[in-house]
Amino acid sequence: MLPSSICSMGQIPRISPHSYGMLPKQMSKGHPSMITRAVGGVEKGEVGGNVQSLQVMHSKELQAKIRKQLQRIELSPSLYDTAWVAMVPKRSSSQAPCYPQCIEWILQNQHDDGSWGINSSSLSVNKDILLSTLACVVALKKWNAGSYHIRRGLNFVGRNFSVAMDVQNIAPVGFNITFSGLITLASGMGLQLPVWQTDIDEIFHLRKIELERDAGGTISARKAFMAYVAEGFGNLQDWDQVMAYQRKNGSLFNSPSTTAAAAIHSFNDRTLNYLDSLTNKFGGPVPAMYPQNIYSQLCTVDALERTGISQKFAREIRDILDTTYRSWLHNEEEVMLDIPTCAMAFRLLRTHGYDITSDEMAHFSEQSSFDDSIHGYLNDTKTLLELFKTSQIRFSCEDLVLENIGTWSAKLLKQQLLSNKLSTSAQSEVEYVLKFPLHSTLDRLEHRRNIEQFKVEGSKVLKSGYCGSHSNEEILALAVDYFHSSQSVYQQELKYFESWVKQCRLDELKFARVMPLIVHFISTATMFAPELADARMVLSQTSLLVTVYDDFFDCPETSREEKENYIALIEKWDNHAEIGFCSKNVEIVFYAVYNTYKQIGEKAALKQNRSIMDQLVEDLVSSAKAMMVEADWTATKYIPATMEEYMSNAEVSAAFASFVCPPLYFLGLKLSEEDVKSHEYTQLLKLTNVIGRLQNDSQTYRKEILAGKVNSVLLRALTDSGNTSLESIEAAKDMVNSDAESSMVEMRSLVFSEGGPIPRPGKDRFWEMCKIVFYFYREDDAYLTPKEMMSSARAVILDPLRLIPPPSCPETLSS
Repeated sequence: MLPSSICSMGQIPRISPHSYGMLPKQMSKGHPSMITRAVGGVEKGEVGGNVQSLQVMHSKELQAKIRKQLQRIELSPSLYDTAWVAMVPKRSSSQAPCYPQCIEWILQNQHDDGSWGINSSSLSVNKDILLSTLACVVALKKWNAGSYHIRRGLNFVGRNFSVAMDVQNIAPVGFNITFSGLITLASGMGLQLPVWQTDIDEIFHLRKIELERDAGGTISARKAFMAYVAEGFGNLQDWDQVMAYQRKNGSLFNSPSTTAAAAIHSFNDRTLNYLDSLTNKFGGPVPAMYPQNIYSQLCTVDALERTGISQKFAREIRDILDTTYRSWLHNEEEVMLDIPTCAMAFRLLRTHGYDITSDEMAHFSEQSSFDDSIHGYLNDTKTLLELFKTSQIRFSCEDLVLENIGTWSAKLLKQQLLSNKLSTSAQSEVEYVLKFPLHSTLDRLEHRRNIEQFKVEGSKVLKSGYCGSHSNEEILALAVDYFHSSQSVYQQELKYFESWVKQCRLDELKFARVMPLIVHFISTATMFAPELADARMVLSQTSLLVTVYDDFFDCPETSREEKENYIALIEKWDNHAEIGFCSKNVEIVFYAVYNTYKQIGEKAALKQNRSIMDQLVEDLVSSAKAMMVEADWTATKYIPATMEEYMSNAEVSAAFASFVCPPLYFLGLKLSEEDVKSHEYTQLLKLTNVIGRLQNDSQTYRKEILAGKVNSVLLRALTDSGNTSLESIEAAKDMVNSDAESSMVEMRSLVFSEGGPIPRPGKDRFWEMCKIVFYFYREDDAYLTPKEMMSSARAVILDPLRLIPPPSCPETLSS
């Protein structure tokens, strides 16, 4: 039996439209031709003016650029960090720069307005540009290089000094400390800033507020943060304490600026070795953080998945995850010491089938791991979101490590919401992630949301501006192109699906809720790749049919004779003419089921080199008989004695076998008879039925109790407490929801683990169906209204994207 919330909209699953040949033989005239439009360009006007600049490059060119970035990360140069590296003196002589190539690069990269920074010509002046410019001025002055450049830089700082005091202007991490530290350095070198002393005093007042404010985290977090921005304190800093944060590669926090300052003040050989390797690799400019290859690559992989185009880069993604997995096994600092990198690595490795346990996440199982970090000091929302999402990839209900991470990260995120200090976009993201667990989202809706809210800039906590992966603009362009090309395929499929409904006369059934757009929405929302058209149509057709005959058995106007007649016809199958039809409704329902499943079976046989017809019929008979049992329970007011008795029938009447399984044969997989009788396949189907039934019951129990129908919530209340009081019902509902969640954990473990006879694409179909169920029943005591469902369907199939033009990215460094 399909979830009634879905039935009330018209239907559920996801299938594939243009499978002409799925029509009843006597109705197969005039079917639409196979959809052949290739995914490529977006036609002018489809998206609107917002993305016209993104439509210039061809799809293959976009893919080539993204593929190059996946294979070789390009990092944005940081003028601020380059300036600090330029200030490091030689080991043998404090009167000469250790890295003159940095000085030369600074001299060659001043903008016409006298500034240094990322794209200052196209962006309004911000605090990062001001910080970078003053850092470059100080670096040049230290070695008495470029007096003309220094003068122009000072004038730029003077003209725009008010930006530094604008509390509304977004600031790099620790700006009040690092900028005031540069002012002190400049003054010590005899540089005169062309600004009023009162303005300078205001900057140091802001610095004092920064140092005295009660930030997040603990004393340990504050110490770590102060070490991170140590260059802002100069000789006032206890550099011995700072060196406690030195990593195996010689850096402090993988930050070139912090490490350069440590080299200047502590003369530590390991810091110089790190800077040597950095400048040898990049030449003149350096990035804001290094190494960060793994983080950058994982961010790119995540962006590809979130926007729905990862399948185009499967080989490159596998190479990246293989490298990450090796780093994970070797417990490398680049992965394990950085909270967001570790969390993202765990999530992506697990969901891609790599054999890792949550033991390696144990050092984040307590809130103190966050509170004691720089991320805790900064109340870093993005890190908390990454931890919360990662905590949901549990393979066992007894996984206390991930459960603990989920508990404390959710608590802190809710506290941030209550604080009203989040930006509008951050607040929206936190609310969304807390409301929609990963197992209750639909892929294509997520892709649309992520494309429309796509941000080009990076997400690292840095002291200077950073624009992230150089491929982000290409990712957005390709995702937009792919989404709209896919929509054109879905729209053609929908037209065929609607004609199939009419040709099968399903629209003549007054008791059935038939809404093709809603049904096909579910198919496209989960099996979204255009090449899965056949699988999508099979799912849409079988979903609709299962819902129709579920309604047939539920309808009070359907007589017992009609129900028995339908079952007898299904059992006779090819010999149904021996029985005949007792009503028009029975005839319509049977022929729609018979002709459609016959043609599905014939097409599947060609793809699988074997007949699956017996299995299809067996599933149809089983589900119909189970629905008949439920109808008899209702008619006789019978209540099963135990949950086991109820579920043994309810799992079959859920009928997922009749509409989830047929599409499996149209995914390009070979499934033998042994495969579909294997323990793995049986367990995947059983869990899908259990989850679907329990989630349905937890939302429909009030209506079903009034109708005199058996429901697991009612039965559990009677079993556990012996009564149906409000308190007992609510407690029973909680237990039913808990059982569904536990089954979802087990399902996740089956799907995301490697091995077994069922290939991953096949297992994904069961997982996605369970996500659909949780998506529909995500609200307490309510489910999606027809209006909300229609809006979601239009968003996937009909409505063009609404995009905000992304900012441009800077030049990049090869890593």
